Amino acid sequence: MKLATWSIVLALALAGCASSPPELAIVEDAAEAMGGTDAILAANTLVLEGMGENGNFGQNISPDATLPILKVSELKRSIDYANGRWRQQQTVTPTFVTAVTAPQTQVAGVDGDVGYNVGANGTPNRVAEDVTKDRRMELYHHPIGALRAALAEGAQLTNPRTEGTNRVVDVTTAQGDKFTLHVDSTSNLPSKVVTMIAPLGNNIFGDTTVETTFAGYQDVAALMLPTRLTTNRDKYTIADIQVSSSTVNADVADTVAPEAAKAAAVIPAVPAPNVTVEQVGRGIWFLAGQSHHSVLVEFADYVALIEAPQNELRTSAVIAKVKELQPNKPIRYVINTHHHVDHSGGVRRAIAEGATIITHSLNKPFYEAMAQRPFTINPDELSKNPKPATIEVVTDKYELKDATRTIEIYPVTGNAHAETMLMVYFPAERLLVEADLYTPPAPNTPPPPAFPFAGSVVDNVQKLGLRVDRIMPIHGFIAPYRQLEQAAAAPRPS
Repeated sequence: MKLATWSIVLALALAGCASSPPELAIVEDAAEAMGGTDAILAANTLVLEGMGENGNFGQNISPDATLPILKVSELKRSIDYANGRWRQQQTVTPTFVTAVTAPQTQVAGVDGDVGYNVGANGTPNRVAEDVTKDRRMELYHHPIGALRAALAEGAQLTNPRTEGTNRVVDVTTAQGDKFTLHVDSTSNLPSKVVTMIAPLGNNIFGDTTVETTFAGYQDVAALMLPTRLTTNRDKYTIADIQVSSSTVNADVADTVAPEAAKAAAVIPAVPAPNVTVEQVGRGIWFLAGQSHHSVLVEFADYVALIEAPQNELRTSAVIAKVKELQPNKPIRYVINTHHHVDHSGGVRRAIAEGATIITHSLNKPFYEAMAQRPFTINPDELSKNPKPATIEVVTDKYELKDATRTIEIYPVTGNAHAETMLMVYFPAERLLVEADLYTPPAPNTPPPPAFPFAGSVVDNVQKLGLRVDRIMPIHGFIAPYRQLEQAAAAPRPS
């Protein structure tokens, strides 16, 4: 009996000393380094305050440039991990040339399946489904949120590995969300979290990483918490925040979504496209109907399209309208005004159509890379039917010309909005197509505010000796060229 008793004791002791599986050990070691599993699981809420910078994603001056910076002050993010919601208020001030340079207060949040913004007038608005989903994933972009999810019942931990100086594990939460946790091999503190997104709107990047790195750990109420959070989307830094205060288990009643946002209808990821047609001249059609427009140009044996904007759905609708108007002529060229995501979101759809892309010379490597990007989360037409990208570049002047028509394409130099900007001139009709540099208002409405980039259009038109009567803008309404000249005459920001 005595021998049997000691055998049982020894077996229990050995069982107690058995090490955790390697994937669980990574998470447990990280929790221990931060203050212990119990402390992590007891941290139901977190309030962060601080300041720093935001990058204006998709709006850099050239594809390889850093993002334009908005200075962030008075940031407060309240997180309710127990109920899956957060709310953030911050003041941002642009450091780049733009129409509005004054500080702006931004309020955004998510509460379960309700994502929302609160306008300057206090009115809450529901955001689109895919934005809501991406905001829910932000709950994991802090060590407390990542470890709570990894330690929760039903979580799956897989693929433990070492990458550089980090121990790494993939996490699938009980709700089915996925992220990758990186833990420093020396300190065992979480070093970063990586998630994947694939927005349907304004997305030329396809499957895109969102990575938040953690640094400057300090002791806060018996927990080691980071004081610097840096978030990259793909290779671009979209947020770099210095945390001045972290409060665990604070009151976060303000994270509940406003009733007006809850009651609002669910907004689809991409609004249903509406393409209107206005014939501007013989063989020239203005394809509008929403915020971003295109221009169809007929040649003898083919048609060209100026701008494939926003996303695949919008550009597909524009292409369908082109085929309705010109069923017997192929779309041979698509002219891209510049690389910003809201103006290039349909370029992959144009490539899938077999069109040659005409764009600024600085964009060629960017679009060649984008044509090869994986689109596995939300497959698009090009990923389903791959085609090589054919790209023609503009360095100074590019002509499309046959016996019936000539159009001239020029870089718009000297503007602070995009170094990749092109404008398209119709010499016979004295028409000019421009994007973003001036947005004409509807007829018989008050004059618009000053546009800081309008002067660059006038400067280039004068330098090139172009004779322009009207502009066909990618935003806004067809207007007399003199209206753009008046806007350009207003004082320009330095």
